[in-house]
Amino acid sequence: MALRIGVPRETAAGEKRVATVPDVVEKLVKLGFSVAVESGAGDAANFADDTYRAAGAQVVGSAAELWGSSDIVFKVRPPSLAEVGLMREGGTLIGFVWPAQNAELMAALQARKATVLAIDCLPRQLSRAQKMDALTSMAGISGYRAVIEAANAFGRFFNGQVTAAGKVPPAKVFIAGAGVAGLAAIGTAANLGAIVRANDTRAEVADQVKSLGGEFVKVDYEEEGSGGGGYAKVMSEGFQAAQRQMYADQAREADIIITTALIPGKPAPKLISAAMVQSMKPGSVIVDMAGEQGGNCELTVPGEAVVRHGVTIIGYTDLASRLAKQSSTLYSNNLLRLTEELCKTKDGQINVNFDDDAIRGLTVVKQGELTWPAPPIQLPAAPPKPKPAAMPAPAKGHGHGAGEPMSGQTLAIVFGVGALLFALVGLYAPASFLSHFTVFVLACFVGYMVIWNVTPSLHTPLMSVTNAISSIIAIGALVQIAPPLDAAGAANRPNALILGLAVLALALTAVNMFGGFAVTRRMLAMFRK
Repeated sequence: MALRIGVPRETAAGEKRVATVPDVVEKLVKLGFSVAVESGAGDAANFADDTYRAAGAQVVGSAAELWGSSDIVFKVRPPSLAEVGLMREGGTLIGFVWPAQNAELMAALQARKATVLAIDCLPRQLSRAQKMDALTSMAGISGYRAVIEAANAFGRFFNGQVTAAGKVPPAKVFIAGAGVAGLAAIGTAANLGAIVRANDTRAEVADQVKSLGGEFVKVDYEEEGSGGGGYAKVMSEGFQAAQRQMYADQAREADIIITTALIPGKPAPKLISAAMVQSMKPGSVIVDMAGEQGGNCELTVPGEAVVRHGVTIIGYTDLASRLAKQSSTLYSNNLLRLTEELCKTKDGQINVNFDDDAIRGLTVVKQGELTWPAPPIQLPAAPPKPKPAAMPAPAKGHGHGAGEPMSGQTLAIVFGVGALLFALVGLYAPASFLSHFTVFVLACFVGYMVIWNVTPSLHTPLMSVTNAISSIIAIGALVQIAPPLDAAGAANRPNALILGLAVLALALTAVNMFGGFAVTRRMLAMFRK
């Protein structure tokens, strides 16, 4: 018999997300499951009960009925103890659980002999787990929303403008932490026209910051900050002192600061002190995305926006929920991919297979038995670097291989054959042909030397070469249009066909040359503030 998936209404204060959307309900039904949704579960995310019914779900009237009749429950926020009490004994819970911070909840789930898959415990270092990575999905949305909240509280445009009423300087945004949320914030702020600077303890993210239009601010202290699994580690006291000085300098210059620093299982590190807040310009904004874990700023009030020393400090803990429709859609897709891994047979049954590293990492309780934390994943060792190939011995004989210079004998033969051909042309060709042939050969040599010695400056090498070729064509066309005078001082006018071809060549090369410069100018303008 197919298992039943239940989707209750979220009871956490201010939570607007729902664990499954109608589009995903249809796919769950195709996997063989039946789906039940509590009435009103999707209202805050703009998913009405009728849309769930149309997708094939049953809408039930109460939480007690839904929890009691569901074999599997999809949740966003960790369930309350009251909700656990409604859960069917031996049932399965999938959602955010945060086992390190919720010991009482874990004990209650064990007492219900539940199987619990905590989406927050997914081993993010596994590439195949990316499709199930709800932490990344929610962090990207939160980073985007953090910039929107900052723009709402900030009293100016983000992009610089010059208007008849005066000049507006671009906003200066500093982002502490360049993980998924930080990178989303960098891209959003840069797209709005701000000057964006960012810092992270992991030096490898510098290129990602630059690719999104930001400037990476390096701490003047050498220490590796990668903690594995996409998180940073706790840094040494020496690094932290240098980092605090850098943050103090940025606080005095920045109009907006967005902090994203979190370390798994620990309170959020304090990066922005009260003195730094006081040094900021009046009207500045701080968005503390770590508010739920205590905040990166000393003056943050979790869940609220407050004004201190003329600076607005936003500590909202529901940034993803403020884009409820988008975040619900992405989260439900993550749960769908997880369900596909659990139900590969597509018969409405799940298999919590501990041989699968991703499933093992997610499972924190199995049939009432605590299985958290999961053992470390043994990642395959990096393949050894190939040894440099030995240089092949030079080939014997008079020939030459690929990339090998010609031997003296071969070069002499080539030049001898070429000289013989030129002698034959000179002896038997008409005089008029010989003069044109000489010009052709010299033009080939001069053209080759001119084209391949053009140095790319603001162009790609391809554009530089095509412009050089176009220039030679333009010169040849001009010579045909206005030929030199003969000995009597008269111009040898070309016939109509040659003149027409010369004019056409000149027009086409002009379009190519000037068009190339116009495109280059537009490309460079994209990188100017």
